[in-house]
Amino acid sequence: MDRLTHTYKVVNGHQVKADVYGDFAGGPRPVIVWIHGGALIMGHRDNLKEWQRDLYLSAAYNVVSIDYRLAPETKLPAIIEDIEDAFHWVRAAGPKLFSADPERIAAVGHSAGGYLTLMAGARVRPRLQALVSFYGYGDIIGDWYSRPDPFYCQQPLVTREEAQASVGTTVISGTHDDERRDRFYLYCRQQGRWAREVMGRDPAADAEAFVPFCPVRNVTADYPPTILLHGGRDTDVPYQQSVMMAEALAEAGIPHELMTISGGEHGFDASEDAAARDVFGRVTAFLRRYV
Repeated sequence: MDRLTHTYKVVNGHQVKADVYGDFAGGPRPVIVWIHGGALIMGHRDNLKEWQRDLYLSAAYNVVSIDYRLAPETKLPAIIEDIEDAFHWVRAAGPKLFSADPERIAAVGHSAGGYLTLMAGARVRPRLQALVSFYGYGDIIGDWYSRPDPFYCQQPLVTREEAQASVGTTVISGTHDDERRDRFYLYCRQQGRWAREVMGRDPAADAEAFVPFCPVRNVTADYPPTILLHGGRDTDVPYQQSVMMAEALAEAGIPHELMTISGGEHGFDASEDAAARDVFGRVTAFLRRYV
C-alpha cells in the first residue's frame, strides 16, 4: 500500500490537505473520498481507522481521506466549498497523481462526515456514484440541534467563556486537540447553539438561509444511490435523522438502503468485531453495486 499527502486547496495561505492510500502503479481505480466527523468543529483526516481503510483497499478502491476547514472559525458555506473542491481535485488531479478513475467516485463519512457526505450528494457535480452515511444527518435546524439537548444537559454545564476559550479566530483544518474543542461542542449542545455557531446565523430568525444546507430538503431525481447506517440508541445524532433521509430518497425514487443497528450507539463501528465486519460487508457490497 502506498500513502501520499497532498494539499488540495490553499485559502489565504492556509493549506487544506488530503491523505491518499492505495495502489498507484496500476490502471485507473475507483476512489472512496472519506470524510471525518467531529460536529464540523473537530477531527482530522487521520481519524480513519486502519481496519476500515484496509477493507476498502482490499476491495480495490483507492482511499482519499480529506481535511476541511473547521467551525466556528470557518462558517458552514465555506466548509461545503471545501468538500466540493476536494471532489473536483480528485477528478482533475487524481488520475495523474494516484490512478484515480474520475468516473467512479464515492463518498463515505461518519457523523458530521456523514452529513457532509449527504451534502456532497446534493452539491458535487458531476454526480457521485454512491454515498455511505454512517449516523449522519439531513436536517441541521431541527430541534435536536437548535434546542438544548437533554442528554448533554445531564453533564456539568460549560460556560460561554470556557467554550470560547476552547476555540480561536485563526482558520484551521484538521485538529488533534479534540478534547479541548469538545468543550465548545458540549456548550453548543447544552445551549442549542450548534446551528447558530456553525452557520453564523440564527435558524429561528433566518430558517430559509439553512435550507440549501439541509440534505433532506435537497434530494432530487439525480441524487446518488445512498446507504444510511444508524444505531437505534444513538444519543448524539437521532436515529430519526436517517429515517427522514431514507423517506426523502424513497420519495425521489433514489436507490437506497437504511441499515438499522439494533441497540447501536453513536460510533457503533468504533471497534473491529464480527458485527462491525458484517456492517462493512453490507457497505462494500453496496459500493460494488454502484461504483
